[in-house]
Amino acid sequence: MTVLATGSVAFDNILTFNGRFRDHIMPDQVHILNLSFLVERFQRRRGGVAANYAYNLSLLGHPSAILATAGEDGAGYKEWLEGLGVDCSGLKLLEGETTAMGFTTTDLDDNQITGYYGGAMNRAGEVGLADTEVKPAAVIIGPNGPAGMFRLVRECRDAGIPFVFDPAHQLPHLSAEDLEEGCRGAWILIGNDYELELIRQRSGLTMEQLQELAGMVVTTLGRLGSRISTPAGVIEIPPAPARQEVDPTGAGDAYRSGLVAGLLRGLGPAEAGRVASLAAAYVVEQQGTIEHSYTLEEFAERYRSAFGAALPEALAAN
Repeated sequence: MTVLATGSVAFDNILTFNGRFRDHIMPDQVHILNLSFLVERFQRRRGGVAANYAYNLSLLGHPSAILATAGEDGAGYKEWLEGLGVDCSGLKLLEGETTAMGFTTTDLDDNQITGYYGGAMNRAGEVGLADTEVKPAAVIIGPNGPAGMFRLVRECRDAGIPFVFDPAHQLPHLSAEDLEEGCRGAWILIGNDYELELIRQRSGLTMEQLQELAGMVVTTLGRLGSRISTPAGVIEIPPAPARQEVDPTGAGDAYRSGLVAGLLRGLGPAEAGRVASLAAAYVVEQQGTIEHSYTLEEFAERYRSAFGAALPEALAAN
């Protein structure tokens, strides 16, 4: 039942701007855009989508492992993940490289501007399924060096291993052919509404054609919940209310983990989607992508409060 989480392992540098980007951008002057924002808060956190997926899976009591590349400065991060029970046999620390770093500025409307340095992530194509000791039940293929992403797409497809294709912030670097390749045979294609529209436009494929390529197409909608499209129909998933909204960074990764954990535990898309929504809500309430925590008992209590039903036994019994 182990889920293999792939993608970046990174350090996130999070900056909070106590204003709105739109108040400082003049539409008729974007050709000479030159802006500097004085931020109120700065924090450096552990992050990267592979680690985010694995951490959230572990909170839900689901076995997880990481397949990724990090730099020499990632040894402490690897040790921390192993202490949580995450299998890191596939996390390779590369000599002479620096772990990937993200620099994200968030405004009061939760708009974000991010700069990303790939570092060791750019060598993700050097590792594949044979480089981890686990035999995964499913693989989440998150944004990473493109060579690494598509190596895993091919390996999963050849081995018959269900995979989630989550291109996210690598979309600007992917061609129409890349996108069709990543979607073909995927268990799940997932992205937010902007990302799914970008995939549709860039690939030239309709949503119906994307649905034919991938078994399930999931669109996350932020505060509005999410939409899960399957061959049997479209399911609207309500949001789980956040107790406070601090920072949305990483909420989508938690959603993906909750969805995959629920489906692998035998839940239907509607129930798994609700688990995913609640997993995401915890992230929004904290600064940083993996600073939240909960017990399954606490999770079950909030699930009942949010959705008026008991947490499915397949998860509650972990």
